[in-house]
Amino acid sequence: MSSPRNVGILVFDDVEVLDFSGPYEVFNVAAESGRSLPAPVPPPFYVYTVGVTDQPVQARGRFVVAPRYAINNCPQPDLLVVPGGYGTRPLLKHDGLISWLAAQSQKVEWLLSVCTGALLLARAGLLANCPATTHHTAFDRLQALSPTTTVVKDKRFVQSSAKIFTSGGISAGIDLALHMVELLAGPALHAAVVEEMEYNWRAGL
Repeated sequence: MSSPRNVGILVFDDVEVLDFSGPYEVFNVAAESGRSLPAPVPPPFYVYTVGVTDQPVQARGRFVVAPRYAINNCPQPDLLVVPGGYGTRPLLKHDGLISWLAAQSQKVEWLLSVCTGALLLARAGLLANCPATTHHTAFDRLQALSPTTTVVKDKRFVQSSAKIFTSGGISAGIDLALHMVELLAGPALHAAVVEEMEYNWRAGL
């Protein structure tokens, strides 16, 4: 892909801060680090936040975030990241968002969940008959929402289907985002991002 991939990251009230900011940092650092490689590459990602509306949201700990776009006007994502947090619980009843996620699953190149973001994918019917993971406190909730899902309890992230990955709680989203950088932009850029972030990379699923 010659132009940057659009990476949309959903934000909402009571979203877990590291769930969305960790992947945001990974993809943004990747976009900036490509220029410094021995063989420079154009920025591979354009990263932006997407709210259910365009109004500011209050993440966990009263951390206020102003979404760059809303779900009804955002650029079409190539990668869509659905984070978790306590705010996913009321969103399970938000038919507009659930319908949007179901529609996006047919349009995006990759759909990624972090932590209890997997509950929203399950509510949208996207994890039926698939392996998936989530925060360890929500394994039972995930199983109840999607009884045919095989809940994986010992992996940082799981490829759930041809275009869906789910990851465990909070910091596991960083691992998944780094995996996507390696998958989509190559090992050299992946290594540069890990070095820039001084992150203890956990290779493999």
